[in-house]
Amino acid sequence: MPPIDPPAAYADVVARIARAAQAAGRDPRDVELVAVSKTQPWDAIAPVLAAGQKVFGENRVQEAMERWAERREGLTLHLIGPLQSNKAKEAVAFFDVIETLDREKIARVLAEEIQKAGKAPALYVQVNTGEEPQKAGVSPADADAFIAAARSTYGLNPVGLMCIPPAEEPPGPHFALLAKVAARNGLAKLSMGMSGDFETAIRFGATSVRVGSAVFGARG
Repeated sequence: MPPIDPPAAYADVVARIARAAQAAGRDPRDVELVAVSKTQPWDAIAPVLAAGQKVFGENRVQEAMERWAERREGLTLHLIGPLQSNKAKEAVAFFDVIETLDREKIARVLAEEIQKAGKAPALYVQVNTGEEPQKAGVSPADADAFIAAARSTYGLNPVGLMCIPPAEEPPGPHFALLAKVAARNGLAKLSMGMSGDFETAIRFGATSVRVGSAVFGARG
């Protein structure tokens, strides 16, 4: 396969998001593209940044800080990888959005760090819709209780949910399940859909899609 041309691929993804939103009777402006820059070389990211993309997703706190610390101005950074409790302080200070609130220990540590920092990133609860043992996230059966605990026990205010459906299953039912859990808990934001299934996610109500390889090419 020829190497991908990031600006052209980026423009294509933006157009596909708009078409998918319109087909679902939604305003394309209601779907945010989170360009997943994790592990990408800077020469793939720079032209996408230059083309106007302002929202990026990173997997690791340290890698994100090394890449973006000097280029932070005007950007929105999402932590989309698992958060270790010993990185919570840096994550709260550095990221605008943390999408991987997935257990009580992290809820407690985040609450403490938010209190100390006097600033709070937007928080998403990660739901393991496929109940896969190797994946992070609360099980769908435990999601309501976890969201309630995040609010009442820890004083956190999650804004939405995120999921990563099992690779070998159709994603639609997983997106539908996430939307249902969000609706009954009064959560407006749904981070779901990646390079292979973001159009489906938009049909099921995604408010942000996390797209990496379709924009930047396969990761090194």
